[in-house]
Amino acid sequence: MPVQPEGTPCWADAMFGDVEGAKSFYGDVLGWTFGEASSEYGNYTQAYADGKAVAAVVPPMPGQDAPSQWCLYFASDDAAATAARIRDNGGEVLMEPMQVGEFGTMCIAREPSGAVFGLWQGGIHEGFEATAVPGAYGWAEVFTREPERTDAFFSAVFPYSAQQVVDDAVDFRMFNLGDNTVLGRMRMGDEFPPEIPSYVNLYFVVPDCDDAVAKATKLGGTLRFGPMDSPYGRFAALSDPQGASFSVIDITRTEGEVPQTENVS
Repeated sequence: MPVQPEGTPCWADAMFGDVEGAKSFYGDVLGWTFGEASSEYGNYTQAYADGKAVAAVVPPMPGQDAPSQWCLYFASDDAAATAARIRDNGGEVLMEPMQVGEFGTMCIAREPSGAVFGLWQGGIHEGFEATAVPGAYGWAEVFTREPERTDAFFSAVFPYSAQQVVDDAVDFRMFNLGDNTVLGRMRMGDEFPPEIPSYVNLYFVVPDCDDAVAKATKLGGTLRFGPMDSPYGRFAALSDPQGASFSVIDITRTEGEVPQTENVS
């Protein structure tokens, strides 16, 4: 698999206090199977969909007490250089670029409105082995209360062009690499409680959205929004039993017209 262009969402992982519980939940909801825990790398455990690596779960390091949440990593040709651009454009580097054996180099950062994300400079591990198939990553959106700062940041850090959806009812932007749309940005409105910070929402593809929601809620997950039909698929927003937010989408079930957009950069 070729290395992804800079700025492409290329990997996802999450930290869970109860890793076995997370494995059981996502195994049932997304059909994941799991590899052996890598004790050399903090019991990092890869998740597989139909034999392809699609994500990973890991327990917190001793002394850590961070809430469970998914982290999306963007491909970087040079993690140190990308980290410098993050700082230069109002972001914060939370974890300096760190080489992970032969696998690659990782970095954790926060954009100006508070959403946390990662960088991944691939080595022998280049990222997702599958996308846009059941169980795999399908899409992501940055939810922010400060869209102007977020938009300027991502357009400066990565080689994105951008399109704004032409709709007075919603403030939504799409970031592109060439002809490929790789990331969305949604303004958070009053429907979001003020204590919810900016965040990156990941969508995982499922064969049936309603079935995935039923499995998730039966297993202790919480339905936050939907299911709802859209031109891109039928989707729903959920939280798992440990509080990590994610969405599921059936990309085969589309309804409605794709919204009009205008180029903004």
